[in-house]
Amino acid sequence: MAERMAERMAERMAERMAERMAERMAERMAERLTTTAGDFDLEECSLRVGGREWSILHTAALMSWVEEQIFLGTNHDRIPYGAALWPSAIALAHELASRGNALRGKTVLELGAGTGLPGIVASTFGARVTQTDNHDVAMHLCRRNGERNGARGIEYRTADWSTWDDVQRYDLIIGADILYSDTMHDRLHRLFNGNLAAGGRILVSDPFRKFSLGLLETLESQHWRVGMTKWIVGEGEDAQPIGVFELVPPA
Repeated sequence: MAERMAERMAERMAERMAERMAERMAERMAERLTTTAGDFDLEECSLRVGGREWSILHTAALMSWVEEQIFLGTNHDRIPYGAALWPSAIALAHELASRGNALRGKTVLELGAGTGLPGIVASTFGARVTQTDNHDVAMHLCRRNGERNGARGIEYRTADWSTWDDVQRYDLIIGADILYSDTMHDRLHRLFNGNLAAGGRILVSDPFRKFSLGLLETLESQHWRVGMTKWIVGEGEDAQPIGVFELVPPA
């Protein structure tokens, strides 16, 4: 009798250990990003924005210029830049959270969504958000982050600015660090004109990159109103100033 009880206890313990190992294996697999260029470990960044905590998975958190250069040099042509968490996304998320309930019911288009933080924050404040990126890998990560933060009703769409065919008009168009390539400025200009609803506005965040200002200057010369709020992301020597530019077309 005692032997049978000992055997049953041993079997139960073995089953529990197997279950725990399976759970840990599943967790590890869930924290990896699989791409055609290979598998990449995902890290979690916990952020406090708008009075609540957000959990964002990413391949790297680039909180300094040095970290950015290392990432670009190491991962060039391997994984989308959007799989990293950039300071501009954090600044844009803070800006959106500061507008709070004014976002409720608004239609929002996010360009170059990457890890998805700004759109997730907008959705939580009641906006109807469409997140876009031209990389399937980034959109997969964006969706995972939306789910882990309880953001509901977000539409996820893989889209390229060079073949853009969306004709919907949005109350707000947002993008974090999307102005870095001046070769894309004409496409963005057309997109802004073609997809912004009457009375709408655009919010783009940027770490004051040299080539980014060209499009802003062009819009200003065409009588768009260009305003800016500056956010500081990071701490100490790694702190970076990020501009969130609000663009309003001429009446």
